[in-house]
Amino acid sequence: MSEQPPTPAPAAAGAPEPEPIRWFGTSWLNRDGGYWPRRVAVSVGALAATAAVVLLLRFGVEGIALSDNGTFLNALLTAAVAICSLMSVRRTWKLLTEGKDRLTGWMAEDTSLGAVWLIGSAGALAAYFVRSLVEAPGEAVRRASYERAVAQYEKRRAARGGRPAAKAPSRPKRKR
Repeated sequence: MSEQPPTPAPAAAGAPEPEPIRWFGTSWLNRDGGYWPRRVAVSVGALAATAAVVLLLRFGVEGIALSDNGTFLNALLTAAVAICSLMSVRRTWKLLTEGKDRLTGWMAEDTSLGAVWLIGSAGALAAYFVRSLVEAPGEAVRRASYERAVAQYEKRRAARGGRPAAKAPSRPKRKR
């Protein structure tokens, strides 16, 4: 995966260019240049990372259970991990399907809920894995943004009627 994904040929001056996605570059646009092997690798990597984080969380919860603090504490810890994971799943899914600018309320909090996102990282990785089965994670957001930009660009070009100048040259004023 050390090679850089290919970039599309440069378009006309002023034409919008697609934004690269981590691990995919701009290969998501036409789904070429190693897009499919990268999708498989991202899916497998996300699944492996999810398994590793779940294993670490299990060791942590079992460590607390071995300390004989009682079943209430064990249930509370398990519930906290489950709730944090569910919150992370929801946030990550919305982030990958709608974009960071659409996050509102508690989902938009990065610093104050950092511990929640860390504890729920298994859920976030699971959401990333599931999303990578559908498309490159974040592709829908980038594709919608790119298609909007292309539509606006085409609309501006059509409005000018093919003239290179945006405005017609002004005529000199007549003296009376």
